[in-house]
Amino acid sequence: MTHPSRLATLLIYASCLLSSSIIQAETLRIAVAANFAETLRSIAKQFEENSEHKLVLVVGSSGKHYAQIRNGAPFDAFFAADSRRPELLDQQGLMVPDSRFTYAVGRLALWSPDATQVDPAGEVLKKGSFRHLAIANPKLAPYGRAAQQLLQKHGLWQVLQSRMVRGENIGQAFQFVKSGSAELGLVALSQIQRPGQPIPGSYWLVPESLHTPIEQQAVLLRETAASRAFYNFLQSDRAKATIQGYGYGTPDAG
Repeated sequence: MTHPSRLATLLIYASCLLSSSIIQAETLRIAVAANFAETLRSIAKQFEENSEHKLVLVVGSSGKHYAQIRNGAPFDAFFAADSRRPELLDQQGLMVPDSRFTYAVGRLALWSPDATQVDPAGEVLKKGSFRHLAIANPKLAPYGRAAQQLLQKHGLWQVLQSRMVRGENIGQAFQFVKSGSAELGLVALSQIQRPGQPIPGSYWLVPESLHTPIEQQAVLLRETAASRAFYNFLQSDRAKATIQGYGYGTPDAG
């Protein structure tokens, strides 16, 4: 027969183990740029399948997230659409030291839902056989800056001014094309590519040599066992394969 005092000790020990397990299971709040949201949802699902932790994604513009973080918003990690805001957080000491890294390299694509609109070399831009071209605002969005650089290199930036429809961000530019407000647009490849599926319509993948790299960086904002586990998972081969499947490059694969 177990002595009463020993039984009490065992019950306390079991209770402590249960409490420890509950405490270790965390819910992480992740701020993510709109262009990467769907990709991160897939990665989050993979992570949750092999972890006791849960993720809540808060989708929005990188600028808005940055301002919220500066004001103390309780995020555990931040996935930006560029490198500038993560660099600022690094300089300001508002992130976990040495946690900033490039998680994806964005690719620019000229796209139309019409299967006959865009040729494989993007010559449609020079021919001008369209009324409207959607781009993201170059002053606000990295994909917009890349679009401007491409058009400038082809001598088309001034020529096409009257035909351009500018979105505040790459999500809005994509919607202009998807809705038919513009026949074609310079969008993120990740908006039209899905793992194992053909890209609808017609498109031209813009060579990376025609614009500065679209480096998208992430930072940890709070150091916990859960946030560190997620940080490590993001740099695994499985996560990188998912990122590439959605049309992004990764630093080691281009």
